[in-house]
Amino acid sequence: MSVSSTSLYEPLAPSTTVSLKILVTGGFGVGKTTLVSSISEITPLTTEAEMTQAGAGVDEGLELRPDKTTTTVAFDFGRISIDEEIVLYLFGAPGQERFHALWERLCQGAVGAVVLVDTRDVESSFAALDRVERAGLPHLVAHNPFGDEDRRWSLEEIRTSLDLDPGTPLLRCDARDPAQVGTALAELVLHRQHMLEGTTVR
Repeated sequence: MSVSSTSLYEPLAPSTTVSLKILVTGGFGVGKTTLVSSISEITPLTTEAEMTQAGAGVDEGLELRPDKTTTTVAFDFGRISIDEEIVLYLFGAPGQERFHALWERLCQGAVGAVVLVDTRDVESSFAALDRVERAGLPHLVAHNPFGDEDRRWSLEEIRTSLDLDPGTPLLRCDARDPAQVGTALAELVLHRQHMLEGTTVR
């Protein structure tokens, strides 16, 4: 297992007054590590391990990702300042069932979650959605398009397939694109604020 982290820690702005822990979750290979890495303003910490043949009969979804050679075995960590006052600490959770014992610990103290979805394997998203819903976490669902789907699903089709609550934000988010990831995180913060105020995002 290799662990990488920043060699030069960038200090927070003196004006920072609000720190929020955000969970990035979803099925196996959906792009959680990529999302955290693409937006983090510090060199992200990752816990990637080489995948072995032993996981072939355990980890679901491997057939959809034949080129995937590593997997997160603990968590990913990154940081992004939303503005001069708000900073988000991002924790990417492993997607395989065998690592879900870590999920409850990672969930502690989180104020919201981004649930990534791959339409090639929608079923793998149900477990992540169930966990964030049972934890009562404000969350949004982000479709990470991989480009090799059989067809382009509409957002409404994704919402119906996942049986999402009408108030749950749903958007497309290329996990490699910092601008799109930033939009998703800002939307999650706004959604959380509206939930605290007892309103819904329109």
